[in-house]
Parts: sequence; C-alpha cells; structure tokens
Amino acid sequence: MRMGKILKFAVCEVLQFVGLCVPLFIVMQRFAVIVAKVKDLAEPPGDSRTVYWLIVAVSVAYVTSIALFIWLPLKYMVFQKKKRPVALVYVILSTLPCFAFLIASSEVFIVINNNIKHDMFKEVPVSLVLFSLICMDMVERIRYLPGAAVPTSVPSAAGQHNIRTPNGVGVRQEPNGTVPLVSGLPGNSRRPFSISALSSHSDSIAAYHMPPYAYTGPLRFLCATDARADVLVDSFMFWMDTVEMVRCAGHPLVFYSGWVFPIYIFSYLSCLRVVVMPHSPLLSSLGVALQDLPFFFVRAGLIALFGFVSPVLYMMKNLLICLAFIYFNFMTKLNFFNTERMVL
Repeated sequence: MRMGKILKFAVCEVLQFVGLCVPLFIVMQRFAVIVAKVKDLAEPPGDSRTVYWLIVAVSVAYVTSIALFIWLPLKYMVFQKKKRPVALVYVILSTLPCFAFLIASSEVFIVINNNIKHDMFKEVPVSLVLFSLICMDMVERIRYLPGAAVPTSVPSAAGQHNIRTPNGVGVRQEPNGTVPLVSGLPGNSRRPFSISALSSHSDSIAAYHMPPYAYTGPLRFLCATDARADVLVDSFMFWMDTVEMVRCAGHPLVFYSGWVFPIYIFSYLSCLRVVVMPHSPLLSSLGVALQDLPFFFVRAGLIALFGFVSPVLYMMKNLLICLAFIYFNFMTKLNFFNTERMVL
C-alpha cells in the first residue's frame, strides 16, 4: 500500500511538472520561429539562427530557474503540510507568460501578414496551454481523493432513508430532510447538512444527484461510480467556456485585430478561478465577475464587428448566468420577488 502511494505521488508530481514546462517550451519555440522569419524578411536580412537560438536559450533558462528556485521549494513546503497556492503559482509562472507570447506572436504576424499566410499551427500551443492547466487542476483535486462512491439512499422500515456518505459512514435521514452531524465529510467536518447539500458540488464533487434507492439487481455492477471520474468530467466542463473564448482569438479576422488583447486578458483572469477550491462559496461570485460578465460583453462586441466568430450559445450562457446570479442573490431578497413570503 505504501508503494502504491509513493507511485501515485510520483506520477502526480511528474504530470504537474511536465504541464508546467512543455507549454512554455512549445510557445516560446514558436515565437522564436516567428521572430526568425521576421529577421529573414528584413532589409537587409538579419542573422535569424542567432535570434532563434537566443530565444530558445532564454526559455530553457527561465524554466530551469523557476523549477529550481520556485517550483521545487513550493512543492517541498506543500509536502511538509504547509499550505501554499500551487494553482496560483502555476497560473502566474506558466499560463501568464504563455498568453503573453501568444499575444506577441499575433502582433509580429501583423508585420509579416503580407508575406506569410495565417499561422495554422497556433491552435496547437493554445490547446496545449489550456489542456495543461486542466490537467493541473484535475491532479490537484484527484491526488487526495480516495475514490469514494456516490452516496446512496436505502429505505428503512420506518419510511426514512439511511444515507451512506462517500467515506462509508451510514446515517439516517431525519423527517425534516436533514441529516445529523457526521464527521469525515469532504470540505467540512462535523456540521449539519441536508440531502440537497450532499448532492451539491459545494459539499461533494462526486454526487451529481441523489438516487432514491440503491439498485441491487443483476446489473448492479453497472451502477459503480468513482469520484475521480466525476472530477475529470467536471474539470473539462469548468474550463469549456474559457477554451471557447481563447479559440475565438484564432479566427483570422480577430487574430490580426486589437481584439486579441481583451480576449487573452479576460481569459487569463478567468483562469484565476482555479485558485479557489471547488467547495468554496466564492467560486460562484468569481465565476460571474471574472468570466461570465466580461465574456458576455467581449462576445457581443466580436459578433457585432466580425459576425458569428463565437457561438451565440456561449453568449446566451453568459447572460443567463449573470441574470440568474443577480436574481437569486439580490432580487429574491425583495418583498415583491420573495415567493416564500407570498405563500405565507
């Protein structure tokens, strides 16, 4: 068992380190190629090979420096049970310089636009940067997750339900729909919670719904589930809007315009949400402030100027989430919209 934990720890650390280094090397190498082409097209032509290898050497020195002086000490402090923002450090050290060089690449291509066709390879580094960020997010959420099954509900003789929590603790549902104090729940310890809280993302990332009964038939093996698999799906859904926004910057009309700057800036700000834990109550507010609200205005501007370079579905999603956040958090507190007060 101890050997398995060591192997899991090594795999997680290697995946995170690869996700930190590989996007930087790919993006900076692509930027070096673009700058070398500019040198070849200049009058008189410059030494493109020297510029290329100089940028590559700078990228290697940067990755080596952050690995030795920031990443490894940070991991040591995390290993010593001293909490540090690993996700924030990753976003600052890897995602930020990658986005900066992607913006610089678009500006350099404006200079050589008449001589070289649109760079179709740019889709690879953009996808690689975001995929590495998603993998880092998944590793941070999975590495301490034991892989518990979804809580199930088994009817009792008294008409109540025995709830089995992800850690295997069995508790009985009270008539008012609440569950007594339970220890070992993810996110908090020994606090009252309700049935709806069990199935919410804030208390259990594994429980998307609460089945009314536990299936015990011949196909019960198909009902097996794992919280880690749910984390994989949830991580990709969490980042899908940001991925689609960055993809808009790859459109030729947008790529050579000034709209590249707000797209990458607001996309990077939305990446800062990874610092907040999935069960944090701040996640909803940050999602609206850093993603849905600015994304709505950016997409509205893009569609108005360039046509449907961004799907209308995502713009309607941003608008709906903003309106729902305002309504459920502010409007329902007014007497006119308070449906519970109206019923009473």
